[in-house]
Amino acid sequence: MPLLQFLAPDDPFPPSSEALDYPSGLLAVSEDLGPERLLAAYRRGIFPWFEEPQPVLWWTPDPRLVLFPAEFHCARSLRRTLRRQRFRLTVDACFREVMEACAAPRPGQDGTWISPRMVAAYAALHDAGHAHSVEAWDREGRLAGGLYGVCIGGAFFGESMFSRAPDASKVALAGLAHLLEAGGGRIIDCQVETDHLLSLGARPIPRVDFEAMLAQTVDDEMEPGAWRLPAETGALA
Repeated sequence: MPLLQFLAPDDPFPPSSEALDYPSGLLAVSEDLGPERLLAAYRRGIFPWFEEPQPVLWWTPDPRLVLFPAEFHCARSLRRTLRRQRFRLTVDACFREVMEACAAPRPGQDGTWISPRMVAAYAALHDAGHAHSVEAWDREGRLAGGLYGVCIGGAFFGESMFSRAPDASKVALAGLAHLLEAGGGRIIDCQVETDHLLSLGARPIPRVDFEAMLAQTVDDEMEPGAWRLPAETGALA
């Protein structure tokens, strides 16, 4: 059985071809979860996923689930929700609160992988302008859903989403796809396949193709003011 490489703080990631087949995509282990390590990982299509008290486990699954912004599938029921203005969207209004909502236990789950250490690491990326959140607020001004992730060049690496009201997280994803398409973003990394994301237009592609796309995308520049959304969600329908 292949041995995982333990990364010292200055060690580069090994090539993705060394990732394990089982568990699929597990590539390396480290203790470091600092901004430089995270940015180096995402530029290569690698992401952390672990549960305390494990060390940091780094993954690059094959195939990779991606959503191209122009391919976001807006079902008829979601279009109705957008047109009825049930939610107001914002960007980066409460990044940490979105992460903490994503970390909250869900039915059928004993715990969460979004630990306080993860929240602190991504909040640091947010403060540096590399991580973003999209929030959906209901008509009473309550946070109803949202998502967060890391943006490098024209690639957005989705990490998690949550919903406290029907369609709230879908509306947030519709907003993300809209602003990326308008601002020059080319790809949303959804990491691993789920029926929910497939229904919204995501599709699996071979890891080698995903890495080739990243190589052509992470050095792109988004349009100035790209991280803005229309005042009314009807514009997204």
